[in-house]
Amino acid sequence: MNVDVQSHVFPQAYAELLVDAPGSVTTERAGPSRYRLRYGDTQVFMLDLEDYAPERKLEAMDAAGIDISVLSVNIPSPSRLPPEQRLAGARICNEYLADLVGTSGGRFAAIASLPLPDVDASVAELRRAVHHLGLRGVFLCSHLDGVNLDDPGLEPFYAAVADLQVPLVLHPTVPTWGGHVKDHSMIPMAAFMVDTSFAMLRLILGGVMERHPALQVVHPHVGGVLPYLMGRVQEQTEVKRRGRDQISQPPASYYERVWLDLVTPSAQAMRYALEFAGPARLMFGSDHPWVSIEVIQDYMREGLELPEDQMAAIRGGNAASLFGLEMPKARTSLPDGNPECS
Repeated sequence: MNVDVQSHVFPQAYAELLVDAPGSVTTERAGPSRYRLRYGDTQVFMLDLEDYAPERKLEAMDAAGIDISVLSVNIPSPSRLPPEQRLAGARICNEYLADLVGTSGGRFAAIASLPLPDVDASVAELRRAVHHLGLRGVFLCSHLDGVNLDDPGLEPFYAAVADLQVPLVLHPTVPTWGGHVKDHSMIPMAAFMVDTSFAMLRLILGGVMERHPALQVVHPHVGGVLPYLMGRVQEQTEVKRRGRDQISQPPASYYERVWLDLVTPSAQAMRYALEFAGPARLMFGSDHPWVSIEVIQDYMREGLELPEDQMAAIRGGNAASLFGLEMPKARTSLPDGNPECS
C-alpha cells in the first residue's frame, strides 16, 4: 500500500467564509476560483482552488501509484477566523472532508480542522469528526493565532486527543515573528520549518508529551530543523539543566514517539531523517498540490536504500498503522456530481 500522509484540499465554502469574516488573515476574491490571502503585511499567498480539485488529485495519485491520500484543509486554519466564526469554519472543512472520503471508494482519508484555541468547542467538534464523520486525526498549526501549543488552557484538548487515540499532525503557518524574516520569501523557505520545530519543542519541553503519554504526533517536513538540533537541545537540558522544569526524561525520549513525514526536496535530508529516526517512524508525504508527488518519490528513491519490507513500511505501512487505513478495493474516480471546488 502506498500512502501520502500530507495532501491538501480547500473547500470553496471555506474560502468564501474567510472572505466574509476576515480575522488575522484577510482574504480577497481574485477570480472565479482564485483567492488572495494576506497575513497582515507579512505574507501574501495566492490560492487557486483548481489546483485543489479532488479529481485532479486522484489523477496525480494514479500517475504516482498512490493508493490513499490523507487529506487536510490547508492554511489558514479556523483559528485565524474571528472567534465567533471558528466553529463554523471547522465544520465546513470537516463536512467537506467527510464527503470526499465517503465518495472516494477508500482513496481518501482525512484529518479534522478545529476551532482552536476554543477548547470546549474543539473537543466537541473533534468527537463529532471522529465518531460521526469518520475523520482520523487532527490538523494542528504551529501556533493558534498567537496561542502557543503548550498553553495550559489547551490541556483538556490534548487529553481528549489522547483518549480518542488519533494522531496530531503538525503543520506550518506564518509565524508570529514572521515580520522579521518576510524579505526574500524566507517565511515559506525557512521560517515554516523553524516554527513547526519550536511548536514540537514546546510540546516536549512544556510537558505536553509527558502528561499525555498516549499522544501520537506527526512532525512534517522531516521534522523541520529539530532532528538536526536535538543534540544541542539534549545538552542544554541534561548537562546545563535548562528548560526541563516540566519534563522528567531527556527530550529525545519524547521525540521517539513522533513520526516524521518525508516532505523535503532533498535526498540528503531524507537520509539524515532515516539515520535519526529509523524506518519505523518515517512516512511518505508530498504536500500536494504545492509539490508534485513524483518529485518527493524521486528524492526518496535517491535518498533511501533499504530492504523492501522497510521501504514498504515507509511508503505506506507505517501510515496505515497510525491512521488505521485499509487498502482500497479498487481505484476509483469521484462519482459524477461531486463538487471539485465547493
